[in-house]
Amino acid sequence: MVAASAVAAVTLARRVVTPVRDRPEDVRVLAVDARRATIRLSRTPDSSVPGRYGFWFDDGRGHARVGRILHEDAGSVTRVLESVQRGTIESALSGRWGGWFWLEPSDLGVAAAETSIRTPVGDAPAWFVPATDVGSGAGEDWIIHVHGRGASRAEGLRAVPLARALGWASLLISYRNDGDAPASTDGRYALGAAEWRDLEAAVAHARDAGARRIVVMGWSMGGAIALQLLVRSDLAGLVHGVVLDSPVIDWRTVLRFHAGLSGLPRSVGEVAMGLLGTPAVTPLVGSAEPIDLAALDLVARADELTVPVLVLHSDDDGYVPIDASLALADARPDLVTLERFARARHTRLWNLDPERWEGVIRGWLSRLDAPSARSARPRRRGAADGAPTG
Repeated sequence: MVAASAVAAVTLARRVVTPVRDRPEDVRVLAVDARRATIRLSRTPDSSVPGRYGFWFDDGRGHARVGRILHEDAGSVTRVLESVQRGTIESALSGRWGGWFWLEPSDLGVAAAETSIRTPVGDAPAWFVPATDVGSGAGEDWIIHVHGRGASRAEGLRAVPLARALGWASLLISYRNDGDAPASTDGRYALGAAEWRDLEAAVAHARDAGARRIVVMGWSMGGAIALQLLVRSDLAGLVHGVVLDSPVIDWRTVLRFHAGLSGLPRSVGEVAMGLLGTPAVTPLVGSAEPIDLAALDLVARADELTVPVLVLHSDDDGYVPIDASLALADARPDLVTLERFARARHTRLWNLDPERWEGVIRGWLSRLDAPSARSARPRRRGAADGAPTG
């Protein structure tokens, strides 16, 4: 029993730091009617949620855009088949749900420049989308988009139309071990503990290109990376605000949640977290350096925040529980705004309700430079009653 628990703990620890390359295709394709532009799929927690989504098939070689629900019953969901970007959907037997609706900036009908960011691990590819046309200059307002674990820079394309409408340029970056950027020596995620340096390089790139207001938008693990930049980087002062979609704010909360999903005892999850931070056993996990999960806990470090943060999260996330987002909003109500969805799943809030999602971000950005948004300073525990702050 002890040996089995130890193996389970190592497996869980390795899983969280290992980049995702293959994903299961767990949604069956029951019928495709090209003439009526419809697709009937097996009913799953994802396929039955309203909205517009990406649908990957043929081991990721095919991609379609799936729209609103037309009919549903106990076992299936019939939806609008909006378009097919890659592959032949009629021959697909199964696929996987995704939040990425667009694959390239050109899908949005906007001009984008392929560029690269000089990071500590090498040149990482990025897309730069100007606020207007390429010939009009980079502009002074930039949003840097940071994708999540197992995703790519295409994840942030959903935010680009809104950014352009508001006059913000977009820089969609890649980072170490994501399949586009160079790999680190160990080829493993550091859960934000190292990736923030790649984001820091992007912030420096934006500054050198003339950016005066920089907002970082992080999706899922991209949220953890953005928050680590705020508390670790010498360039954090260049960031005016952060938008987080379904973010990882405390990895321990996430790991305990996934241990429970896997049916593992709580003790196994605790051991897995200990393995990640123990130098002597990091070779078992595959990481070159131990990961200090306490340092990645932004609820515990909430007093270190100095800029406004907008968090958008769904109660039914299913991958990153909302608990830490709620705790962060409670810890720093002066800086953190939480927009709580009920049925959007993980990183698919735009897909479910783009009008609400865009409206919230639009309003938050409009208030970003208001005196109340920029006057807050980090609070120190004990300072309110005159206790020493240390």
